[in-house]
Amino acid sequence: METSEGLLLNNNSSQTWAYGLDGTSQLTTDGLILSSNNSMGGLVYGNYSPTQLFTNPLDPLTAEEITTAVGIVKQTQNLSDSALFPSVNLFEPDKASVLAYTPGSPIDREAKIVVLEREQNKVFEGIVDLNAQQLTSWQEIPGVQPNLTEPEEREIVSSVVKADPRWQEAMRERGISNFDDIVVTGSAPGNLTAEERASGVRLIRGLSYLQTGDNNYYAHPIEGVLATVNLNTKEVINFIDTGVVPISKDNAGLDEVSIGNLRNPLRPLEINQPEGASFQIQGNQITWDNWNFHYRMDPRTGLVLDQVSYNDNGTVRPILYRASLSEMVVPYADPSPTWNFRSSFDVGDYQLGRFSNTLQLGQQVPSNAVLLDSVFADDFGKAYVSEDTLGVYERDSGILWQHYNSQTKSTEVRRGRELVLTQVATIGNYDYAFDWIFKQDGSIEVEVDLTGILWLKGTNATNASELDESDEYKYSPIVAPNVLGPNHQHFFNYRLDFDVDGLENSVEESNVQGLPISETNPLGNAFVETETLLTGEQNATRNLNIQTSRHWAVINATKENALGGEIGYTLEPENNTVPYAAPESYIRQRAGFVNNHVWVTQYKPTELYAAGDYPNQGQPGQGLPTYVSDDQSLVGEDVVLWYTVGLTHITRPEDYPVMPVETVGFKILPTGFFTRNPALNVPKA
Repeated sequence: METSEGLLLNNNSSQTWAYGLDGTSQLTTDGLILSSNNSMGGLVYGNYSPTQLFTNPLDPLTAEEITTAVGIVKQTQNLSDSALFPSVNLFEPDKASVLAYTPGSPIDREAKIVVLEREQNKVFEGIVDLNAQQLTSWQEIPGVQPNLTEPEEREIVSSVVKADPRWQEAMRERGISNFDDIVVTGSAPGNLTAEERASGVRLIRGLSYLQTGDNNYYAHPIEGVLATVNLNTKEVINFIDTGVVPISKDNAGLDEVSIGNLRNPLRPLEINQPEGASFQIQGNQITWDNWNFHYRMDPRTGLVLDQVSYNDNGTVRPILYRASLSEMVVPYADPSPTWNFRSSFDVGDYQLGRFSNTLQLGQQVPSNAVLLDSVFADDFGKAYVSEDTLGVYERDSGILWQHYNSQTKSTEVRRGRELVLTQVATIGNYDYAFDWIFKQDGSIEVEVDLTGILWLKGTNATNASELDESDEYKYSPIVAPNVLGPNHQHFFNYRLDFDVDGLENSVEESNVQGLPISETNPLGNAFVETETLLTGEQNATRNLNIQTSRHWAVINATKENALGGEIGYTLEPENNTVPYAAPESYIRQRAGFVNNHVWVTQYKPTELYAAGDYPNQGQPGQGLPTYVSDDQSLVGEDVVLWYTVGLTHITRPEDYPVMPVETVGFKILPTGFFTRNPALNVPKA
């Protein structure tokens, strides 16, 4: 939201902070304006007051803080003009200090900055103490590559590839002489050859598409051509051309004019909240019904929820300390030379949060949503506001509970409502909507909606009858004339730091099995649930088992409910899949988190990402396999549960030219946490 003073980032009933990207800020409280001016070439010093700025230690970095932190790094380090800032993020304070924080107390504010000296191929990490306004830590991190920067590096690939004589000749062989008609996109290097791994240089792949009148270049791949670019030297170091393949001429436009022959529209469906929304947003704190939590938009993972609690008849009970998407990977099945590298880590390779869409009311979110902005740093460390990246709204959820009394011919029924937080991100051709859904029965549902455009492959075939028996067609069904849709998988890993009624938690696995016919089970109808305590990190790497209805509960064994049972929250799986790449494959080694649906670790503040801090061109075994290697105890500890949910996409013609939404997710259900149904006291509408 623009103001005459700058960019409005935070607004509540008592105060408004407005930040300008020139380093100025103003606090307006009952008409009083306090100013903090830029005094040192873009750096902000001297008038920084965290107790005025923040209400929670986990509040995201402001534009002013980003400007200050980057300015301090630039002033204290001899950075080159070509240095990039792949990541500028909140350095989260110690968990104990966050839990001990009381409103109005001083807040420690720190920023973590990753700097890429691209010409030197060196990576540095720095920590800036924003209160003291000084750099407290600076170190080189050898042998890693941070996420690709957007648009800086992904635009470099276009000019570098188009200048390459081999690429130009390949285009002419395909009858293309006007190179302006070609879009060259940059892709994460993904699976590397042994030679690429040994080189240690920063890589990006260049993919070519023909831009036609339908404005959907992804539907017109220039197949068989792949350029690998060294981003340090800005040159093509490997070029593949497997031969000329026809380029699809099919109209794949997604606008109404291109589609044509539209069906008759349905009559209007309106959402009306005449008295306004039932939720309250103050700063970054959201309260709705009995739920209370803190939110922030992270440039890497997107939406992060902190300190999720439930007001149980006047007692505020913690459930989750921190919950977010941790990593995702999309491995493809096609083993051909221009496809076998494709396995993007969309969180760690690209910083998914920065790719969040600007949401539109009545489109990605309903018309009653409240839209919230995010503040990020660009490739050069400059703060900017990404507008309307998070939608918060209520929606009808159908029957909450009901019973019809046949004797009295009466029905007691309650209709439910949900609070939804929605973020939508587009990474290249694919679009993802991430929903966190809070319910009145004390449960939380997590959903990912997958849509967008398939990563398409050109082919000689115009219909299924022309497909031969070559290996190519085993991996890629035909979806349109001269277009294949290669099969692939999507895996999402969520990091769930549970604090169920406190820090002393454990994890139990439950399995259900039928009992044999016996004297005590004469009709063979009996089945029982057995619970197994997961005692250490090594034996807590677990997989789904549909035959035993396997699920997992995070319990607080130090407390018991009114019935003398355990207090807990259960992770209830929904549809899921398993990885099909070979266990010894490079992708399975890099994305070790896909090897198990569930991992449990003892809390460590540095363990935030399932594939490690630097998955781009990463080494095998990073992330969760390393985190569990010390096999720490999980009994009565501060535990973190990591859940991997996936989808195997065997493509269909109906997925072209744009894919209808497919959904994966899971639920977090109270299990003994409440004495009885917590939705019982919901009044009639």
